[in-house]
Amino acid sequence: MTGIRTAAQAKAWLEHQGKSVQEFAREHGVDPATTYQVLAGRKKGKRGEAHKVAVLLGMKDGIIVPQTTLSVDMKGEEIV
Repeated sequence: MTGIRTAAQAKAWLEHQGKSVQEFAREHGVDPATTYQVLAGRKKGKRGEAHKVAVLLGMKDGIIVPQTTLSVDMKGEEIV
């Protein structure tokens, strides 16, 4: 990908692939409503799932950090 996509370009990109917003969201494990909101400009994609959506759509340069769960014992030590 070269450059950052605008919302209109991201919509055109989805259309070019023959994918609906719903289908894109399902494939990437994100909320369809959040995806629509990012594409409409109601969410800016600054953090959380909106950030993930914006990066996946190519509307934002960034990284997606996988969510991990950290288990600790009563002493605060990590359980492997």
